[in-house]
Amino acid sequence: MDRTAQLTALPTERTLVYDPPSPPGSLHLRAAAVLEANWTGVSTVPSRGLYPHQWSWDSAFIAIGLRHLSPLRAQTELETLLAAQWGDGRIPHIVFNPSVPLDAYFPSPDFWRSSTAGHTAGAPRTVQTSGIVQPPVHALAAWLVHCADPGLSRARGFLAGVYPKLAAWHRYLLHRRDLGGGGLASVVHPWEQGMDNSPCWDAPLSRITPAPARSFRRADLDHGAAEDRPTDLDYGRYVRLATDYRDGDYRDGLGGRYGAGASEFAVEDPSFNALLIASEHALARIARELGATGTARHARAERLTGVLIERLWDPAEGMFFCRDVRGETPDAGRGSLTGALIPERSVSGLIPLLLPDLPRDITAALVRTASGPHFGLGDTTQLPPSYDLLDEAFDPHRYWRGPAWFNTSWLLERGLRLHGERQRADALRTAALETAAATDFAEYVDPYDGEACGATGFSWTAALTLDLLHEPPGHGVSGTVLGTFGMSGTDLRGTDMSDTEVNDKAVKAAERVKGGDRG
Repeated sequence: MDRTAQLTALPTERTLVYDPPSPPGSLHLRAAAVLEANWTGVSTVPSRGLYPHQWSWDSAFIAIGLRHLSPLRAQTELETLLAAQWGDGRIPHIVFNPSVPLDAYFPSPDFWRSSTAGHTAGAPRTVQTSGIVQPPVHALAAWLVHCADPGLSRARGFLAGVYPKLAAWHRYLLHRRDLGGGGLASVVHPWEQGMDNSPCWDAPLSRITPAPARSFRRADLDHGAAEDRPTDLDYGRYVRLATDYRDGDYRDGLGGRYGAGASEFAVEDPSFNALLIASEHALARIARELGATGTARHARAERLTGVLIERLWDPAEGMFFCRDVRGETPDAGRGSLTGALIPERSVSGLIPLLLPDLPRDITAALVRTASGPHFGLGDTTQLPPSYDLLDEAFDPHRYWRGPAWFNTSWLLERGLRLHGERQRADALRTAALETAAATDFAEYVDPYDGEACGATGFSWTAALTLDLLHEPPGHGVSGTVLGTFGMSGTDLRGTDMSDTEVNDKAVKAAERVKGGDRG
């Protein structure tokens, strides 16, 4: 029995290995119970009712929390997800559980048709998945999971097994998804960015003809109030985009060109790319653990930070904005198509605060924006709203159009702490823990009064609660987080290696593990 099961099934007979003593009914045990209830045996569902399969970025956040209960289960969570990776490197946003009825969730496996429509892109034949992706938190999660129990990780060859897959995932995003030609990854569907119903998508979506309402049935309305969910019009556009992408065999246009299968929707999003950069830093750490130096990856992360600023930063507004690649206008100076910024203030535009290489003036501006009237963090709101409080599109309960979410709160808490905003980080940490406790680990909440919205017993809320419980207030950035985000080029020694050389080392390490050599 692993640590999560021990904590929930035998609370009076626990052997405390990773965690401090937790009194009965404590927030720690309550969070552990949520993760145990949502565990399937190989992965964790976000919610038993509304989301009965494995979701990509959910599993990354879940693993970050699970590492405090069971590093083995956290490793398994990521390994299960990566086992469904496509041949072109993409990690699908859903891995479907074949034991769940088709009508329990839409779009279901028979909609995505991954093994047939995704055949040329290398979709697996033995498991059904979706064909789109979600934000790349996975390398960061893998590194933090390794740090929770390095001995177990090395004995199992965990990093050696996941590194080649994570490297392929990043290659896919940096090459196949550079649709604007400027070096950033684009999302081709609002579901890919994770903040599905954000007003940031309204303008790009307005070009999409919605699928007829009679052509699909929304399963999400069986579990949530219609006024809290995306409208039927928006959902019809989501379905149309996904249908067209599937019918184009999940092909991506390249280098800003409208290639075969290219989506009419292509957006460079600040949080998606910030998480990719953070995960590049994490991959550099993983490469070092496997015997390389990681300098090439660290240099790439620094370069991408510069590109992020160049393409998405608006100094007048003090935050990052999305760029609509398909709403592009010619740039005579470059002779290329650069797209247009989308002037919508979303929490996505604050998430780059978690990057270590941002100039001080930008980090200061982001902190001012987060605590100013548009987001009110620490003043009118305790958790950061997902959208601009002052905009007419703001809705405190409608999905990603205003409510506060725990994963974005966690990311901002990490960013504030990283850049020395300890008091603000401590206040956000306290607010997140109190809100999670009061709402039974709600999916999202009203940013003003903390009223629970969506599902309760939500896995990433419970998992990130556990992670925050392991960061004592006032202690600054933990060693594992600082090691991931704060690494400078002067920390690295020796000759850097290519992905191929690191992959070779990873394979050899895995072979040693299989042969009984634990290193």
